[in-house]
Parts: sequence; C-alpha cells; structure tokens
Amino acid sequence: MNSIDPAQLLTGGNIVTLALALFIVLLVLKGVRIVPQSEKFVVERFGRLRTVLGPGINFIVPLIDVVAHKISILERQLPNALQDAITSDNVLVKVETSVFYRIIEPEKTVYRIRDVDGAIATTVAGIVRAEIGKMELDEVQSNRSQLISTIKLAVEDAVDNWGIEVTRAEVLDVNLDEATRAAMLQQLNAERARRATVMEAEGEKRSVELAADAELYAAEQKAKARRIQADAEAYATGVVAEAIAKNGLEAAQYQVALKQVEALTALGDGSGKQTIVLPSAALEAFGDAFKLLKGKA
Repeated sequence: MNSIDPAQLLTGGNIVTLALALFIVLLVLKGVRIVPQSEKFVVERFGRLRTVLGPGINFIVPLIDVVAHKISILERQLPNALQDAITSDNVLVKVETSVFYRIIEPEKTVYRIRDVDGAIATTVAGIVRAEIGKMELDEVQSNRSQLISTIKLAVEDAVDNWGIEVTRAEVLDVNLDEATRAAMLQQLNAERARRATVMEAEGEKRSVELAADAELYAAEQKAKARRIQADAEAYATGVVAEAIAKNGLEAAQYQVALKQVEALTALGDGSGKQTIVLPSAALEAFGDAFKLLKGKA
C-alpha cells in the first residue's frame, strides 16, 4: 500500500484554509469602514447612492457597497478673487472678495455640482456685481459691513442646493482706477475749499450781526435815557405847575427871583477881584427876590 506524504496533505488543507481565512479577512475589511472626524464617506451600491457614513466605525455590505467619495467637511477658503463692478453712479471699481465655506451634505455636493470652488467663485462674482450696481460709490465705501452681509445671504441662498454652508464672505478691498481716483481727489479738494468759504462767510455774517446788535442796544439805551430825562423834566414841570396852581403867581415869581439870586451869587464867587456891571432890571429883580425871600421868612 502506497503511503501519502503528510507534508503534501497538510499543504493542500492549508491552502484551502488560508484561502478561506483570506476571504473572511477581505470581507471584514470591505465591510468595516472607519471614518475620520474631519470626513464623511459617500457609499454607493451598484452605482447609486446608498448612504453617507459619519465619523467613527461603520458597517457596509462587502463587495456590494462601495465607498465612492471621501469628502472633507473642514472649512475651506476660496482664493481671493478680484472682479470689476460698476456702481449706480457709473464708477468702475475693482472688488477683492474672499469666501469661506464647508460641506455639510456631501451627497448633494457630489451629485449636483462638479467644480464646487469654481461654482462658488462664479456665484460670488455675479452677486457682488449685482449688489454694487445698486449702490453709489460713497455707500460702497461707508456701508461695507452691510454689503458683506447682503453678499453672504445671497450666496447662501444660491448654494443651498449644493449642500454647502457659507460661513464667511469678506470684501477685502474696493479699488478705483487712477482717473477716477484723481477726479475724486479734485472733488474732495473743491469741497474743502467750498466749506472753508462758507465758514468764512458765516463768520463775517455773524460779525455783522453782532455789530448791528451792539448798535441797536446802544440806540435803545440812549432812547431809554432820553425818555427817563423827559419824564423827569415833565415831572418837574408838573410840580411847578402844581405849586403855581396852589400858591398863585407869587410862587412863580418867588422861584424866578430865587434862581436869579443864585446866579448872581455864583457869579460873585469867582476867583480874583471882579467888577460886575448889572443892568437896572437885574437890580430890581434882586430887590424883588430879596423882598420875596424876606416875606417867605
């Protein structure tokens, strides 16, 4: 009886076992998928979307389900883009923009758009031109934050079907061509000169107004003084008239004689030796005043 070599028998059995073990290992490798935290896997079955695997350990049907796409969900930044735009007041500007986004639904991104970065860049360029076309140059320069918010919202609406979230949209710079910049500088200088002229004219006007107010005040004060003086004279006249009405003509003659005596006395009190020549009427007036004064006493 022929004997069988144990080495040959062991070798045949090992080949089958080894093949079976390798097949099982292959099935395990094909059926288990470990997805990194920063990625998502798109699984297809016979060319159609089957599911999307999230971070961690996932199981699929070996040899039937295939990981067709590995998509990074990290935030991405598009290269800075420079595009021309025309404002509503017909000024040509060059706008530099930058957009940040992340993929949140890989199945939409994979099956609805081929070049994500190019599509977003084209969309942003169109939106920037449209929004700047609604604004004047001064508004573009002063309301940049509002412009950024408007662009971000418009881009979000446009890329919503692509499974993309726009995290930030920035307008980095708004540049003007040399001719426009020179014209604006000339306009700015003219505006400064106009303001200076207006301020100077307003200062002169204010000075004239203050001078006129001062003259008016002085005239009012003089008129007030004259009115007070007239009131005083009227009051004195009224007192004299009242005295005459009460005491008759004698009181009036008394006042006239008293004034004449006071005048002669003041004339005689002058410095040095003086010779006073008086008319006879003055002497009679002096005598009348003396009589009246004596009578009053």
